[in-house]
Amino acid sequence: MKRFMYDTLLKWKENVDRKPVIIEGIRQCGKTWILKHFADSEFKDIAYFNFEYDDRLQKIFEGDLNVSRIIRDLGIIRNKTILPGITILILDEIQVCPRAITSLKYFCENLSELHVAAAGSLLGVAVAQMGKNVSFPVGKVQMLKMYPLNFPEFLLAKGEELLYEYLNNLSLDEEIPEAFTGKLEEVYREYLITGGLPEVVSSWIKNHDIGSVEAIQSGIMSNYEKDFVKYASASEFPKLSLIWNAIPAQLAKDNQKFLFAHVKQGMRARDLEDSLEWLISAGLIYKIEKIERPYIPITTYSDITHFKIYFSDTGLLRRKSRFPADVLFDTSSITADMRGILAENFILTELISNDFQRPFFWKSAGIAEVDYVIQEGVDVIPIEVKSSGRTRSRSFTEYRKKYSPRIAIRTSLRNISQHSDEYGKILEIPFYLIWRLKVYL
Repeated sequence: MKRFMYDTLLKWKENVDRKPVIIEGIRQCGKTWILKHFADSEFKDIAYFNFEYDDRLQKIFEGDLNVSRIIRDLGIIRNKTILPGITILILDEIQVCPRAITSLKYFCENLSELHVAAAGSLLGVAVAQMGKNVSFPVGKVQMLKMYPLNFPEFLLAKGEELLYEYLNNLSLDEEIPEAFTGKLEEVYREYLITGGLPEVVSSWIKNHDIGSVEAIQSGIMSNYEKDFVKYASASEFPKLSLIWNAIPAQLAKDNQKFLFAHVKQGMRARDLEDSLEWLISAGLIYKIEKIERPYIPITTYSDITHFKIYFSDTGLLRRKSRFPADVLFDTSSITADMRGILAENFILTELISNDFQRPFFWKSAGIAEVDYVIQEGVDVIPIEVKSSGRTRSRSFTEYRKKYSPRIAIRTSLRNISQHSDEYGKILEIPFYLIWRLKVYL
């Protein structure tokens, strides 16, 4: 399975000034697989250790953090010497051992010739909970964020290398032939069914069985909830579950604003805010805040009390919502709301996985609303997501009249195009090409 993270790791390996690298991301997004695959292809020797499965490992980091002693002791455990320049040291599920995280500072300072790679789920939670005796090695590690497969990786996983290469070289002046658009729309809808978690994608490609896909998705979500028990306090666990289970219903409301009072009757923001932040730190959900004025820098104009919550994987949102996979291909009005929510979640995860900063959304004092607003350089760019056949939007037009952005994005299943009017330029980009937005901008 082709993951773009491989090329990033290759640059890290060849960098003479490299630091230990930490790959963080949600459980089951492919962190362990990519490290093992990369190590197997690029190194003569792999020293792999998993803190969740081997209780002996934490004891090695309980004493001093002398890296010569640490690699000696790790070598004894695996019965083979760890050799800089030959061995890659992989520390998996490193969040289990905060002292191991701290040790990366000393690997950077005292043994930089050894390639050290770590991976962690719930790393944001672990760092927040670090005690006084441990510290995060700020400036001494390279942090890489890994996500579920995005749409181009999904295309490649399906064996569509030629189609991917065609899209990757497509210009804004070139429409996609009808012979390809139907296929791409079908792949897009498949992605809404599966999302991008590798085990789910692999099952779909091998068996094309929705039942198997949904069983795997349910198992993954069950494992996430087990992490609530394992890594959160006893008092926090029920709140995490309440929020996690409430997200689909909150998105289905007309204004989609996340309301703490709707999570459980009688609960207020102060009761649930910490639990919400736990889920955000864990990478399981994304918090998208409102802005009233799209000025630079847009972070200055956000309203932290008015926000929406989306899932980090679109397939899990569909499964959590119990939205039947087969009706994704139904374009009737009865499915329109949920198809719209899934499209918004899809666009969000595509933006984030393609290195855009977390977007915001815009809402006027009235009812006009634009799905996403991003800042790219000096441009503040509105993005309208249209899952239905109609692409005209009063809110989008009102925003453009009011602020005259140089560039505005409308994304739907319509073909690629661009045109200008008195309010600026509009780029029409189909859902399955939004991953090329940076290039087009």
